[in-house]
Amino acid sequence: MSRVHEALQRAYLERGKMPNSLDIEVVEPILTPRLEEPQPKPKADLALENIAQHLWRPSLTSFPTLEDRGAGVEQFRSLRSHIYQARYEAPLKTILIASGMPSEGKSFVAANLAMSLARNSIHNILLIDGDLRRPTLHNLLGAPNSPGLANYLEGTAGVWDILQRDRTPEDPGSSSSASVSNLTFIPCGKTSDNSSELVANHRIEALIAEVAPYFDWILIDAPPVLAVTDAVELAHAADAVLLIARGGSTTYEVAQRAQAAFSSSRLLGFVLNDVKDAPRRSGYNYNYYYHGESKAGDQTQRQKNDER
Repeated sequence: MSRVHEALQRAYLERGKMPNSLDIEVVEPILTPRLEEPQPKPKADLALENIAQHLWRPSLTSFPTLEDRGAGVEQFRSLRSHIYQARYEAPLKTILIASGMPSEGKSFVAANLAMSLARNSIHNILLIDGDLRRPTLHNLLGAPNSPGLANYLEGTAGVWDILQRDRTPEDPGSSSSASVSNLTFIPCGKTSDNSSELVANHRIEALIAEVAPYFDWILIDAPPVLAVTDAVELAHAADAVLLIARGGSTTYEVAQRAQAAFSSSRLLGFVLNDVKDAPRRSGYNYNYYYHGESKAGDQTQRQKNDER
């Protein structure tokens, strides 16, 4: 019986009259349910094994790091060691790889450094093609180029839509395998004439912040810094910059101007690529470029398949 009904009964008893049940309308209190604000759905953590897989077809001519031994493997191991040492000096995860001018081998170095980091550790590596004008990495990897970074920057694709991995089955009878399960790739996506505007909207920084917890190293292949301004904008999302110069091609003036363009960024140094007749040490060719007080760089194997 409701409290309202009990109160009415007491009132009638006090007046000496007990009503017929039909004379009374029992009014139950109306309980209005509390309208709660809709709660945002919790964002599911990324499961790296759920990233879209595609059949990559990298070639050994473009990836000396896929071999188990050789000068190219050792040279990229040396470069990898320098990168590890730089991490001891200051926090380092995201590295922008750039050059002063086109055709100096930045994409070749970026792809092989990523492959070297992935093949020699259990760490998760992310390689991003940030050259929205002349993308090259998808050709080196033999991977699809869409959807990619450009689609994310213009808002037509989400972060997890543009990630991809290799699904090439490893051959247990092969001494070297092109399949690297801990390497993730973000291609360029569609190229456009407004790449500067896309890069300048700073969505790349939001992308890096979102994926950073899932990867140990993030490498961004940037366009030539003296040709377009995109590389300087992309550097805002990176912890440091690694510059590439080409032996017998890159002039000292170009190297100086490229260094100056990243004056507000942490510069790891130069990788001197495609050096001919370099001094030999212990059977391997090495050449180091000294930048200020920091020694950075490593000669890479001369590539037959030059960067386009």
